[in-house]
Amino acid sequence: MKNLGILAVVLTVVLSAAYVGLTFYDDHFKFGRMWETPGIRPHEEPIPVMTSGIVPFTGGDVIHAATSAEDLHSPLDSADPKNRTLGREAYFTFCAQCHGKKHDGNGTVGQSFAPLPMDLRAAKVQSRSVGSLFKEISFGKPDGRQPPLATTIDVLDRWRIVVYVKSLGSR
Repeated sequence: MKNLGILAVVLTVVLSAAYVGLTFYDDHFKFGRMWETPGIRPHEEPIPVMTSGIVPFTGGDVIHAATSAEDLHSPLDSADPKNRTLGREAYFTFCAQCHGKKHDGNGTVGQSFAPLPMDLRAAKVQSRSVGSLFKEISFGKPDGRQPPLATTIDVLDRWRIVVYVKSLGSR
């Protein structure tokens, strides 16, 4: 019976300490809890206006989507080995799953597609302009399996992938 009483006292002390700790946290730290998100109710002050210039309204992929493929030009130097190296890294991060390690369309995921993804060293791919390759990577291929990757891959990395693919040459 004594052990049960001691256990009850210890449990009460632990729970009280936890309550005091949480109350102290709520009262003295600027970080809120997940379930206490700021919500504006009708009787409260409105949300402050966002500082101007934070959200872009021009530039970015809107320009790339609106520009024709023939008018798109890479901002990168295709002769620079650094761009090819970074493009190779980006290719193996984002593209090799479908197009394969040998760029032949026999990637792990690509093998399940019918027809297979394009062989990136084929003359049909290598003869295309850098702008058309960039647009296809960015916005997908309408009648193909190429997904749009503009929200997945950074703009410069997409251009680097184009530099890398063009550096492969034809088979």
